Amino acid sequence: MGWIERSRERLRDWARRLKRDAMTLWFARAHPATPWTAKALAAVVVAYALSPIDLIPDFVPVLGYLDDVILLPLLIWLALRLLPPEVITESRRQAEAWLERHEARPRSWAGAIGIGLIWLVVAVGLSLWVVRAAGAV
Repeated sequence: MGWIERSRERLRDWARRLKRDAMTLWFARAHPATPWTAKALAAVVVAYALSPIDLIPDFVPVLGYLDDVILLPLLIWLALRLLPPEVITESRRQAEAWLERHEARPRSWAGAIGIGLIWLVVAVGLSLWVVRAAGAV
């Protein structure tokens, strides 16, 4: 097996682990032993990970994939670090069982609405800035 095939296989394994860990957070956010800070971060991460809308659209060159390659794995890692080991073990078991039973991942419409609201706030802010800048000239 050449280095290209090994690299491709490592990338597939990483993507599978990332999907499993996102689903682990899905179950951990509802676990009674999860601290509230971890629940809050897990809810945000899961909402974003499962949102059908990206914060930075993928068609934006280079930046479009930064959230998928850097931001999301970093947030998942951080949320997992905040969880007690027994919650991770139990939630990971639930996630693996769920992934074996289902092909499609769930969608988070709350995440989509949140990202839509962020884009709306940015658009309104930019519009106000342009109007003020035009009025100052």
